[in-house]
Amino acid sequence: MKLKISDRKKKILMRFYKITLVILGLVLVIFNDTFGKLEGFIEFIAFYFILVFITIAHWIFKQIKSIIRLKNEKEKTELMHLKSQVNPHFFFNILNNLYGLVDKDSKKAQELILKLSDMMRYSIYEGQNETVLLSKEIDYLQNYIELHKMRYHKTIDIKFNHNITDDTYRVMPLLFIILLENAFKHGVENLRENAYVYITMTVGNNQVYFDIENNFDVSLTNESNGIGLTNLKRRLELVYPKDHSLSFSITKEVYKAQLNITKL
Repeated sequence: MKLKISDRKKKILMRFYKITLVILGLVLVIFNDTFGKLEGFIEFIAFYFILVFITIAHWIFKQIKSIIRLKNEKEKTELMHLKSQVNPHFFFNILNNLYGLVDKDSKKAQELILKLSDMMRYSIYEGQNETVLLSKEIDYLQNYIELHKMRYHKTIDIKFNHNITDDTYRVMPLLFIILLENAFKHGVENLRENAYVYITMTVGNNQVYFDIENNFDVSLTNESNGIGLTNLKRRLELVYPKDHSLSFSITKEVYKAQLNITKL
């Protein structure tokens, strides 16, 4: 039968132990001359200092553990805050479109509402998890693309090719949407015709390669990264610090982004 000791009793015993060590130390210092003549005193002193060393080492270990825990909690809080910032303005834009569609095309408005509902459900519930199935992320991206196709009154060339060899792969939620949203926001929205977005996702050997390419209006080039990309970079640093690469390139009117995660 195991003897269980409550946390309160453990604290009391530890406090008593520490006080005893201090008192013993004071007694040894004050009465050193008296006790020094006794047989076995040197062995007792050695044992006492071993206990003191173990106690100090245990205290240092607890402090380090506490600092690491606080750091992890701070990073988790920051990560949750970053997730909450992902594409809120997209939902507002869709709602504005819905307002205009309700009277003009109620059937299309209903389809938009259903897809928007699925996306919001995913963002609110799945988005709070540390990881999700990669297949769910792909479904989320496809819903986003379908919503945009329904939203715009122009032809957009969109291709999404994905090859997954294992359905059990998991990633941080809402990871790729920022790059896709960026392609639509700075590319498709500003082009009257010939707009395109090409997406390729390849997964295998515990790695994922996500490439996205879009054309844009050169006269409206914006050099700033924006909140979305800054958000993405910070989240990658927190979750995949040494296991990712994120790069961007611009050639004439074509913008490319590549995100590689080397350890899922």
